[in-house]
Amino acid sequence: MSTLKRICVFCGSSVGAPPAYAAAARELGRTLAERGLGIVFGGGKVGLMGVLADAALAAGGEAIGVIPEALVAREIAHNGLTKLHVVRSMHQRKTLMADLADAFIALPGGYGTFEEFFEAVTWTQLGIHEKPCGLLNVDGYYNALLALLDRAVADGFVRAANRSLVLDAPDVPSLLEKLEAFRPAVAEVRIGKAER
Repeated sequence: MSTLKRICVFCGSSVGAPPAYAAAARELGRTLAERGLGIVFGGGKVGLMGVLADAALAAGGEAIGVIPEALVAREIAHNGLTKLHVVRSMHQRKTLMADLADAFIALPGGYGTFEEFFEAVTWTQLGIHEKPCGLLNVDGYYNALLALLDRAVADGFVRAANRSLVLDAPDVPSLLEKLEAFRPAVAEVRIGKAER
């Protein structure tokens, strides 16, 4: 039986150029809903965020958005969600998203997606939480990033054990299987929630 109830999905406020990205967001939203897993995401109705949420909702799933006041107009807040939390800052957004979710997935995206995903990975590394973090590597979008992580290990900036904190798969079923199977290593340094 799954220990996961909700998955936080980081993704772009753009759909990207290749249609495969929107197709993957649609599949992810639908699959999570069909498996009874809720989604937590950035709360916008544009880009991959909107595609993901609409697919989950259409399949009868739970979609919870978290969006800062300053981005309500810019990212066009999705008003058809199960729940929309409007918060004051990006820091509050990320903290609430993490608190509401049991795991993290990054679809293709830009700077915001990268930053949010790696903060979640860092929190796992530091023992702030013990939640799995996975990249949905659609059409090899994250190949160069994964190669960079391997280089960081080879050059002594990331421990080999911590490299395994970033899960990846090219398709939704494989990635969900890895998230389910994830068991965190014991963090060398533990930081409590109040310190994040």
